[in-house]
Amino acid sequence: MFTRILYATDGSDHARKALDYTHELATLMKAEVIVVHAYASISDILGEPEYDRVLQRRLEAATEVLEEAAGALEAAGIPVVRELLEGPMAEAILRVAEVRESDLIVMGARGLSDLQGLLLGSISHKVIQHAACPVLVVR
Repeated sequence: MFTRILYATDGSDHARKALDYTHELATLMKAEVIVVHAYASISDILGEPEYDRVLQRRLEAATEVLEEAAGALEAAGIPVVRELLEGPMAEAILRVAEVRESDLIVMGARGLSDLQGLLLGSISHKVIQHAACPVLVVR
């Protein structure tokens, strides 16, 4: 049923729980997993060389989050595609899901309070509203 599963991670506990579901589904369905992580953009107001230092630290941290998840799936024999993007996470997930023609998106719940979710909107809420495929949100 699912041949291409997009797994979105931010390295949180909820994302790690979602990784377990992704692992099980990918194993059962013999599916490929696209692991997506997006890191926040950096303002160019910082100027050189501070901009480069901040960008380097951010890239290292983002790569670590991405590789932790991708490595766990690959160790289980699941084929993995990595997507590391700069910018808002919800938009990155939706863009990759469309381009890679994902059959399912799996992600962790963010745990925002009702008021915060109402004022700010959560990543999972945005993805659920705009995704062209089913979305599994794991708590």
